[in-house]
Amino acid sequence: MNMRERALASYGDVKVTTGVSGADNVQLIQMLFDGLIESLATARGHMERGSITEKSKSLSRAGRIVVGLQGALDFEKGGDIARNLNDLYSYVTRRLFHVNANNDLEALQEVHNLMNEIRSAWLQVPTLVPATGRSTVLN
Repeated sequence: MNMRERALASYGDVKVTTGVSGADNVQLIQMLFDGLIESLATARGHMERGSITEKSKSLSRAGRIVVGLQGALDFEKGGDIARNLNDLYSYVTRRLFHVNANNDLEALQEVHNLMNEIRSAWLQVPTLVPATGRSTVLN
């Protein structure tokens, strides 16, 4: 399964449908990060209000997105960067379990900061890679 198919599968899992069919691989990754950041912010609000069930749903969605991002990694083409991101995504997944089990707002903020930093880097990709090369960068 290529990167686009894995990302689309992740989008199906998290029920995000708008704009996916016309998006290139970079845009798909950016959309996943946008959904992830949104889910983390939503989880924070639910934690602050004591809405445990809704918090768990938001964290579960965030976890599915992280797994989707992890599944989209190409270790052959990505080398050390892909391996480092894989380790980071594994760490984030463990932290999300911790956040859910312990209602740990500090750990949630840590995950948010880490993922926002990676998201910011992905926002720079279109300026670094010509549009014609984006579909092959992450296949």
